[in-house]
Amino acid sequence: MAPGATLDVHPPNGPPNGEVPAGQQKSQKQMTKQERRELQERQRAAKSAKTAANGVNGKPQGGKPANQPAAAGGAPSRKGRASDAASKLPSASVTKVVEKIKAGQSSTADQSAKNQARGLLIFSHFGLPKTVSVAKGDIHPVIARTALQFLSFKIVGANARCIATLTAFKTVIQDYVTPPNNTLSRHLMTFLSPQISHLVAARPMSVTMGNAIRQLKLDISGSDIDLPEQDAKDALCQKIDTYIRERIIIADQVIQETAGNKIKDGDVILTYARSSVVEKVLLEAHESGRNFSVIVVDSRPMLEGKRLVAVLSEAGIQCTYVLLPALGSVINEVSTVLVGAHSIHTNGAVYSRAGTALVAMMAKQHSVPVVVCCETYKFSESIQLDSFTKNELAPLGDLFSSFPNNKPRESLTLENKPHLEILNPLYDLTPPTCITAVVTEVGVIPPNSISSIPVALGRLL
Repeated sequence: MAPGATLDVHPPNGPPNGEVPAGQQKSQKQMTKQERRELQERQRAAKSAKTAANGVNGKPQGGKPANQPAAAGGAPSRKGRASDAASKLPSASVTKVVEKIKAGQSSTADQSAKNQARGLLIFSHFGLPKTVSVAKGDIHPVIARTALQFLSFKIVGANARCIATLTAFKTVIQDYVTPPNNTLSRHLMTFLSPQISHLVAARPMSVTMGNAIRQLKLDISGSDIDLPEQDAKDALCQKIDTYIRERIIIADQVIQETAGNKIKDGDVILTYARSSVVEKVLLEAHESGRNFSVIVVDSRPMLEGKRLVAVLSEAGIQCTYVLLPALGSVINEVSTVLVGAHSIHTNGAVYSRAGTALVAMMAKQHSVPVVVCCETYKFSESIQLDSFTKNELAPLGDLFSSFPNNKPRESLTLENKPHLEILNPLYDLTPPTCITAVVTEVGVIPPNSISSIPVALGRLL
């Protein structure tokens, strides 16, 4: 069969070469997507050429670029306005001048902010010590007092801060009155939010406080709405007392017995700083009749080991007090290292007072077992790989020297100066490879099995 005759098909509005006859212009509706894009490119090229010809200001002397086609019909109403607005934009040189001015203003503001902040920029994300501020919102007086105690480091330690927080919440709950047309289980949560925020503003929230507050919110949301208000508040306070008794007090007693059995006669126990759990373990072992000695390693700026040495020596335990730089000279005499923990993470890493990681690594190098005493309510489901991403700064004002005695105490205080920056990270992270075992109230757990703690408790923390 012979092929059919072919016909040349032309576009409806022009010849096949796509050129537009003079005096005739397609509207945007009649243009294809490719044609509209080409038109925009031509307009941009014309505007750039005119800007370069007119100099720095870049303002066109005429109304439209010479090579810009005139739109027919109602097209100039949109394209004309867009073209005029585009022609009024500043040129590249003017933009650079404006950017330089803004950069100079911002740099001046940044410099003044840096001078006021007076902190190393690489550590600017740390929880910096804050000044005492006026309470915002309806803050209960006991919360304000507790926040000031946190801020001034009158209350330190994960257990002490958690107990103080829960005790303050008991007072807040007892003084709370449910507004009309509200239920306690719903409105009390809203009332406690500013109280929690005020405590966090004083010092960053610890893992123990976070776990306790999370459990308290669950108890509040599960309150029976049919109970009288006072009975519901009494029930919540009773649950708080139960949490403190079971998760902290009884847990410490179990840890005392378990870890105390690891101490034998003639052992030399090394501990770092001051942990309330380790202090109870050592006192319990001494009361059980075991004869051992303790080396307390301490470091600035907190010098918490001084208090531990005072308590242990008063109880009749032979103690040796050294600072952290002297650790290498005494590590060979140590039988076991006992340390506490601020929190313990899913990957087995222990977050504790700064210097603990150095002690654990040195002990591992000399084949000394490292035992961590930690309650299960300090467990965090997060994974932390270092102490740089999250940390807190210790307060300033460390007495770096006590001599000579004829100088005033204020002159011996180490503080920020024009050419001196004080940096005291409060915590560090001990890797699980440097830990032998973790003693909890549910048993002795290897660091690579820390993630099984919620399963051992039979519930989520």
